[in-house]
Amino acid sequence: MAKFALACVRLVVLPLFLLCPRPAFAGVFRVATYNVENYLDQPTDSRPQVKSAEARAQVRASIHALNPDVIALEEMGGVGALMELRASLKAEGMDFPDWELASGADTNVHVAVLSRLPIVARRPHTNDVYLLDGHSFRVRRGFVEVDIQVDTNFTFTLLAAHLKSRLPVPEADEAEQRAREAQILRRIVEQRLARQPQARLVVLGDFNDLKDSDAVREIVGRGRFKLMDTRPAERNGREPAAGSSRAGPRSVTWTYYYDREDRYDRVDYIFLSPAMAGYWLPDETCIPVMPNWGVASDHRPIVAAFKTGGE
Repeated sequence: MAKFALACVRLVVLPLFLLCPRPAFAGVFRVATYNVENYLDQPTDSRPQVKSAEARAQVRASIHALNPDVIALEEMGGVGALMELRASLKAEGMDFPDWELASGADTNVHVAVLSRLPIVARRPHTNDVYLLDGHSFRVRRGFVEVDIQVDTNFTFTLLAAHLKSRLPVPEADEAEQRAREAQILRRIVEQRLARQPQARLVVLGDFNDLKDSDAVREIVGRGRFKLMDTRPAERNGREPAAGSSRAGPRSVTWTYYYDREDRYDRVDYIFLSPAMAGYWLPDETCIPVMPNWGVASDHRPIVAAFKTGGE
């Protein structure tokens, strides 16, 4: 089985401009997010199918294409599933010594983080609740909040989330549930930036909604502490539309295939606080183009790069 998995990784041969190769200069680190779609190592009552060997191998191939220093993972199973992925990546030469996993109301899948860089502080958010239509709800997957030490003089905070899915539920409107979870996430951002306006903050994950939705607008915020959207895209189609002075680049930015409506949407994001935006490298931020990406997940991963020297 190990030989098969390694072979799947080696078979991915694409032009480098379609992938996200590491820049050939020092002082750069990369932060990614990836919904790995039911990465379970054992069945549960509501999710009976474990992740196949072929799908796990393709997940690893996608992570290799990202080449991240830190990666947030959504729809990760329990600790056992995370440790299997971590060990398999290490066997293929990609070691993530530090990790974190948060649990919310959903006991099947979780938000997790793997990091090559030291995690120096952990503040999991696993018991946040909100009221909706007279009922109390707990945030479905919780939020991961960790401080990561890049080098002696550079630390940043990663806040990872996986908001309520688009699947309807009988107890409440799913879009309103997402918006309420987004309000809680935004409150965490506001509290952190109110205490430390120059905090380097990366807010990322699967927000399960479009950029103009109530949920995503809530997370971005407004005014002094408005977050910046890095908008990762494929490494093609970056030129402005011909003959139009107003149209921006027609970049390919979708991250999710919604099979119920045969739609390709952008629902995965990497947002930055004002201070963190000063370290961002737009040209090193992208979505890797992978063959058979859908074998791994119904989402594509995204990655953003940063320099430690600032502006």
